[in-house]
Amino acid sequence: MYLDTSSITIKGKTYARCLLRESYRQGKKVKHRTIANLSNCSKEEIAAIRLALRHKKNLSELTNAGMQVSQKQGLSIGAVWLIHDMARQLGIVDAFGTTRQGKLGLWQVIARVIDQGSRLSAVRLAGYHAACDVLRLGKFDEDDLYGNLDWICENQGKIEDRLFRSMYRIEKPGLFLYDVTSSYLEGIYNELSAFGYNRDGKKGKRQIVIGLLCNEEGTPLSIEVFTGNTQDPKTFAPQIKKATERFGCEGVTFVGDRGMIKSLQIEQLGSAEFHYITAITKPQIETLLRKKVIQMDLFDQDLAEVKTAEGLRYVLRRNPVRAIEVQKSRQDKLDALQKEISKQNQYLKGHPRSVVEASLRKINARSRKLKISDWALISASDKEIKLTVDNDIFNEDAKLDGCYVLKTDLSDTAATKELIHSRYKDLALVESVFRTSKTVELELRPIHVRLATRTRGHAFVVMAAYRIVKELSIRWQHMNLTVEEGIKELATLCANEISMDGVVQLNEIPTPRESVKKLLDAANVRLPKTLPCRGVNVTTKKKLQSSRNNLN
Repeated sequence: MYLDTSSITIKGKTYARCLLRESYRQGKKVKHRTIANLSNCSKEEIAAIRLALRHKKNLSELTNAGMQVSQKQGLSIGAVWLIHDMARQLGIVDAFGTTRQGKLGLWQVIARVIDQGSRLSAVRLAGYHAACDVLRLGKFDEDDLYGNLDWICENQGKIEDRLFRSMYRIEKPGLFLYDVTSSYLEGIYNELSAFGYNRDGKKGKRQIVIGLLCNEEGTPLSIEVFTGNTQDPKTFAPQIKKATERFGCEGVTFVGDRGMIKSLQIEQLGSAEFHYITAITKPQIETLLRKKVIQMDLFDQDLAEVKTAEGLRYVLRRNPVRAIEVQKSRQDKLDALQKEISKQNQYLKGHPRSVVEASLRKINARSRKLKISDWALISASDKEIKLTVDNDIFNEDAKLDGCYVLKTDLSDTAATKELIHSRYKDLALVESVFRTSKTVELELRPIHVRLATRTRGHAFVVMAAYRIVKELSIRWQHMNLTVEEGIKELATLCANEISMDGVVQLNEIPTPRESVKKLLDAANVRLPKTLPCRGVNVTTKKKLQSSRNNLN
């Protein structure tokens, strides 16, 4: 490791540059890597670093130079350095830029990977992780991070475009996966909150709707937050606009579920000369059966296909596992209704003055709620309620158990039926992103902001953090640990803080223990020998309550 300095004079003004660099061998070639840009450091700081590098094998020799040198444990360096380097490899560092706001946004992404929480907790993380030294940041607090969410929202399109170009420098993607989810809110004051179809099963909770556009590998390319009552198809048009105007894609295929791509969305895709793969609803399948476009015996094949004169293709399959699940669910509903009838009959028998019509109303309401009233027939005689099953309607309702039909306008030469089926199943990758982002590792919720801009900025931070987590999970997949466990292990690696004459000058990175070294090697990340220390003390404006602060 060495200092690379140079200067140039332009129109009488001299510009100096100082880089902390290291040499390494790759095969038979010697290459150089820049560790940090020290151009903003003072001459005294650069001289101190040069002196420390000269005596790096025995820092005690510096005392012979007339300086008082001391060492102590510094901030945690392992986790923040690795995540920052992963972000650099994935193009996230360049996408956020070198401005103060860009670095604050990058820290929010890194903090989200290390430990999930609010902006307040992200500031506290910077108090014991070497965030300012690695990112070359000055002092900040939670108000700066809240304001930074506004900046992220304003610049989200530019950041996404840079990330897209870093992934697709030459050839553009030919397929997009798109799906939406909702995330419930505990409060009522978020500007995007509204009541809508709640996928989290939280009745009475306001929510936001989140649309996620991914490539065919399930890597998020763009995220968008809508008000909580936005219907799925209404979120689709902005994705087509992104693909055409911002990403510059042509002839791309969109994959979406049966509630996403409908007739209007198909027209919009056609106008952009895009294609689609989607599924159709059960009533639409029944319509095709009545019109004899498809036949029931096709579902007995492993994978069947029907082509129409209009150029549409239908791919049919029966999932036996799903069929068993539906049958069990139907039987469970029938058993639940029978249990309720037995309960009402027992009540009628024990109460001579009870009215059978009142019990019938309860049973019929329960049957409608279970959605089995078409074939579960309820009758009453002599103050006894009976249940009978209409077998014709029951069998008609059960014949499509586990059956699904995919619809596409792709030609035979563009995709086989097997490929179409496989691409539709890839929507599970988007569901995996939602699962990881919402609860498992990144905890999109609870959402600690109220403004629409900050809600969108928060969602984008989570999306960027997911890309790092996903890459780490791939690189660590052969190791017997989760990404969260690996990050905690790396966080135990702390720098040695070197002070000269009482002034902190640099961080010396110790040799990591074997478990940490394996994590770094698997992630293809190299630790520097030393790191400039900015001496920034990050603290929150909001302090702990005295009652908590004084706990024994």
